[in-house]
Amino acid sequence: MSGGGDDGPTATFLLSCPDQPGLVRSVADFVFRHGGNIAHADQHIDRQEGTFFQRVEFSLDGFGVPRTELADALADETGDVGMRIDVRFSDVVPRMAILVSQQAHCMEDLLARWRTGDLEVDLPLVISNHPDHADLVRFMGPQYVHLPVTPEDRQGQESELSRLLVEERIDLVVLARYMQILSPSFVEGWRGRVINIHHSFLPAFAGARPYHQAHLRGVKLIGATAHYASEELDGGPIIDQDVVRVSHRDAVEDLVRKGRDLERVVLARAVRAHLEGRILLHGNKTVVFD
Repeated sequence: MSGGGDDGPTATFLLSCPDQPGLVRSVADFVFRHGGNIAHADQHIDRQEGTFFQRVEFSLDGFGVPRTELADALADETGDVGMRIDVRFSDVVPRMAILVSQQAHCMEDLLARWRTGDLEVDLPLVISNHPDHADLVRFMGPQYVHLPVTPEDRQGQESELSRLLVEERIDLVVLARYMQILSPSFVEGWRGRVINIHHSFLPAFAGARPYHQAHLRGVKLIGATAHYASEELDGGPIIDQDVVRVSHRDAVEDLVRKGRDLERVVLARAVRAHLEGRILLHGNKTVVFD
């Protein structure tokens, strides 16, 4: 999210509730009555499930409700409609950590986007179960922490991982080809705040070695999928996907090369959508506003 520019900081409501008449007007009236000006608004109705989703960004200068009370005030003034409310502020820069294993292409891409200002985020920490990327990461700026994983100490490694994330006040964890399975308790504690990139167009070819699986099936398209982590391996809510054509002439190595280009772009798009407060979670699905 931007810092608000010349017009000052903004707040963004991410809203969902059972659909009913008057919701758009109620939210707009709330912003108007308290002295705000709506900069952007978008909404979607899932008619099959009868659920209303909305993203509303509005100015904060002179707004009549303190930041810490915005969600409660909106809930009170819109009545008992079962509304879920998340609030983001444009002048609060999220803090992100990257987890990576041996394949570094997604990590390198995110680091470059961060260094050039393409991703507006604080990036204090990169954690890996391998020592391979220490020099590169430290050259780019973040701290690099090597946390090896052994079958005997998997739980201890994850406990130290959790401690570091809390200590650094991390808001978003990005699994940039981190090839370790996180425990259900970890995923539950970070629900909606861990983004993974999978080198396949899910739900096809979940699990290990998807490019090899795709090659054996002779597919004509391969893809990449960015999703929130869940207890089900590669089964979390999908944020972004893309595909590229392949042919019988492509060996596994060609699929891997083409797939890596997709992985970089798809992961970056998903991370940006999260940082900009454009994603609403709904069960095992997402609503991603433009």
